[in-house]
Amino acid sequence: MSDSSSFYLLDERIRRYIWAEGWESLRDAQELAIPLIIDADKNVIIAAATAAGKTEAAFLPALTHLLQNNQTGLIVYISPLKALINDQFGRLERLCENLEIPVWPWHGDISATTKKRFMSKPHGVLLITPESMEAILCNRGTSVKSIFKNTAFFIVDELHAFIGSERGKQLQSLMHRIEQVLARTVPRIGLSATLGDMSLASDFLCPGKASSVSIVQSKSQDGNLKIMVKGYEEPLVVKKPNEKSDKQEKGEPELVTPALIATHLFESLYGSNNLVFPNSRREVERFTHLLNLLCKANKVPNEFWPHHGSLSKEIRAETEEALKKTDRPATAICTNTLELGIDIGAVKSVAQIGPPPSVASLRQRLGRSGRRKGESAILRGYCIETALGENASLADELRLDTVQMAAMILLLLEGWLEAPKTNGLHFSTLIQQILSSIAQNGGASIGNLYGLLCGPESPFYGVTKDEFVELVRHLGSKEMLMQDSSGDLLHGQLGEKFVNHYTFYAAFVNDEEFRIVAGGKTLGTLPVHQMLVAGQRILFAGKTWRVESVDEEQKTIYVTRTSGGVPPLFSGGGGRVDTRIRQRMRQLLEETSMPSFLDEAASRFLTEARGNYKRFDLKNTCTLDFGREVFLLTWLGDAGNEALACMLMAHGLEAVASGLGVEIQKNSRSMKEILNVIIHIPFNENIPLDLLLVKSQNLYREKWDWVLPEHLLHKSYASLYLNQNEALKWLEEFIKTPNF
Repeated sequence: MSDSSSFYLLDERIRRYIWAEGWESLRDAQELAIPLIIDADKNVIIAAATAAGKTEAAFLPALTHLLQNNQTGLIVYISPLKALINDQFGRLERLCENLEIPVWPWHGDISATTKKRFMSKPHGVLLITPESMEAILCNRGTSVKSIFKNTAFFIVDELHAFIGSERGKQLQSLMHRIEQVLARTVPRIGLSATLGDMSLASDFLCPGKASSVSIVQSKSQDGNLKIMVKGYEEPLVVKKPNEKSDKQEKGEPELVTPALIATHLFESLYGSNNLVFPNSRREVERFTHLLNLLCKANKVPNEFWPHHGSLSKEIRAETEEALKKTDRPATAICTNTLELGIDIGAVKSVAQIGPPPSVASLRQRLGRSGRRKGESAILRGYCIETALGENASLADELRLDTVQMAAMILLLLEGWLEAPKTNGLHFSTLIQQILSSIAQNGGASIGNLYGLLCGPESPFYGVTKDEFVELVRHLGSKEMLMQDSSGDLLHGQLGEKFVNHYTFYAAFVNDEEFRIVAGGKTLGTLPVHQMLVAGQRILFAGKTWRVESVDEEQKTIYVTRTSGGVPPLFSGGGGRVDTRIRQRMRQLLEETSMPSFLDEAASRFLTEARGNYKRFDLKNTCTLDFGREVFLLTWLGDAGNEALACMLMAHGLEAVASGLGVEIQKNSRSMKEILNVIIHIPFNENIPLDLLLVKSQNLYREKWDWVLPEHLLHKSYASLYLNQNEALKWLEEFIKTPNF
């Protein structure tokens, strides 16, 4: 450590700990972060790969500050996951045991006794979730100042997981509200392995003060990366008339390829620690079951464990413990619940079944592999394509899953990540924070609430006074709020009921799937990530259905069977795709070189896709006539396509975003008539949101959207899910240089 200037800035007891642990040197992120943090006068973001020492980069200087300046000081560490808190507790307790600094985990599973001990003398390190912070502010409003008065730092772990989300807006509000009580700012430290845009991250960490944030980016290079993508073709099943399987009776197609993929996973992964990411909880269960059966068939101990949000905490903990054990290998079949920084030890490889939700998510997942010195990170990708038949869809013809996965891997290798969505209005979370602030203070005037939550450097800055008044009045009409004789706002009858229930503290709701109902019979469930409109067609259980209506409250889509035409691209599931990904897909289809990571089957899929791209002349045309519908091939992301579909609907067309573009029902119009409508749309017009979204259903995305006035619901949805600028730009190019 003789060549480290930062090492000697640390408290002597911490230096002794580092020597005892056998560290040969500090990591580069630690060298850079220590001088920035140690005086507790700067906001800092530490961006470094998984296992690059980010936690120590923050805590070594933060603990030194406590030891040298205020033995009763408090470090508030905020995590998105209880499991991550439990992991950090073990690491930090070991570090702090000789420093006489207590470490306090605080979440729903922690005993009341532990919490009471912390409350008697709130100092040391508090490890907490945003939901537990919310509960403290709601239920201990008069004690907030005494609890947090000695706070020296807010440390936000997995910063990227908060940016652009309801929880992120809630977290901003909670930190701001505590600072308002303390009448001072608290230095903020953000930790992340996946940040694409540092300026956006800085603005999120310190709203309105991004320039005050110092950035520490690790210079350490990622290790070697080994990638293989395997292609599997689902055969067309030709059955005799009236012949049906049990699964078909239930509305589920019989699939062959999952069993083949499971066999390859078993042969490749058994005997080592790995993570396998299918794209849904249902697929986690499917592949876990298939792999368990293979263990039984081969008469070997089971090594495959499930992990997703619908499982009990005991089952998830069992999987995490299996991964940590050194005496027996284990592989977790998981959703994004194991994407974040839970300490599960080093894994040999990561498997991704189908395209990942985002490039950033893929990078985060891959960061789990190759953490041991000298080991490469390994990614196994699996793509399933349907055999091409007479009525193949455009998605099948273009082999979209394979092309999308290849494009996302190429973008990852090129260093591109999606920019976080930071301009969302999140009126839903504003409702929660209004109710929470009233609970904290026993009531509040509308002026004070607006200043607290919507003033400069506040989390909801940009919400106008008129919008705030409209929202408060609407909450009053819904019995969420009431006004006393002095004019202060209090909880209404319904608002009090919600605030007094433990579910209030979460700003988000878990993803729910919509039931698909036809003729009174439930066909199954489907995750829906985009708006639906009556008349739209969806693909489910291998069949095409027409949406008749959507019941938002009951999470139900009522459909009728429809036939003819080419099956729609929309089939639910997956994440929302960025425009850059679709552009890279198009570029890949126009190239001739073959990515080296594709196996023979996946390479054949890409070759077929390129052939069909050329056959349809998609380089030179963006309009396709499918008989009953016209398809506009935009190559925009989901937000741009949804905005374009809304614009077309506002001009009398029946349109819906559908994968690579927008699908328009002809409804007795010719293709020429439809295109004539489109080319006469003013591409510089500003369509009012209430008109733009007038035909759209299922706009409730966030927890309190159901209680928003329609105008603000539309504004909130548009800010989060529509990119009108992209749509208008595409429309302008289409009108000026028509290629149809």
